[in-house]
Amino acid sequence: MTAIFNLSAFGDEISTDLVEQLETLDRLNIHGLDLRSALGKNVASLDDDDITQVKNACMQYSVRVACLGSPVGKSPLDDPIQFEAKRLERLIEIGTTLSARLVRIFSFYPSDTSTNLHYDQYIPAVAERLGSLACLAEREGFILVLENEKGIVTDTPERCLAVLQAVNSAALRFAWDPANFIQVGVAQPVVHGWHALKQFIGYVHIKDARLADRKVTPAGEGDGQVVELLTRLKAMEYHGTLSLEPHLQIAGLSGGFSGREGMRVAVEALRKLMIQTDCQEA
Repeated sequence: MTAIFNLSAFGDEISTDLVEQLETLDRLNIHGLDLRSALGKNVASLDDDDITQVKNACMQYSVRVACLGSPVGKSPLDDPIQFEAKRLERLIEIGTTLSARLVRIFSFYPSDTSTNLHYDQYIPAVAERLGSLACLAEREGFILVLENEKGIVTDTPERCLAVLQAVNSAALRFAWDPANFIQVGVAQPVVHGWHALKQFIGYVHIKDARLADRKVTPAGEGDGQVVELLTRLKAMEYHGTLSLEPHLQIAGLSGGFSGREGMRVAVEALRKLMIQTDCQEA
């Protein structure tokens, strides 16, 4: 059994400055960039001149844009879907220019996020909305990767599975985030959700957290079962991306921050676990 992992990282976890992002990734020997924000703007707000600047900088540092870390789906479930459809159309234009065909998305905020005990009732509405976005992506040759996240409808393995099954599209895959499962109280997330969700995995975020206090940690220092996740990915001969989104200094609703040193710590922690599990890096 073998698995070849490409490493990528959210550049804005390092710095708001694009060149500093790319220089740091170069020093860490990481050649993938998850583009969430750059040049002082969210990826969905970058104009054509910005995209040209990003493309040229990435070429200079031999970094490919692995995924667009979009905000699509981090919006109220009651808002018109046309807003997100228009935003996705722009992201598809951006991705086409950058040769990036993966777009990270979310599954919307219910009107009441004080508890998730009532979230099951929103699954049909979410599936309908994501289905329409997946159709748009499929027409353009793009794949949407749905991240599990606290506060949105697909926060637990069960709801992730229900939505993915209901949409039933090759253009909608799952982005597994260990820390986010922990932060909604899912103990042993790999044991709990792997069997059901493995068939949908199209992307993996590397972020860990402790169940006791929900605090984010480097990979392997929390309860997200990152070692078990790598072991399972290796067993299924996963050939894809591990994307570092460490959130070691700031973990906010619209993003996180680790700084240059934090990203170094996160990368070293992941590579240590990869050696431990005999996983190969491309």
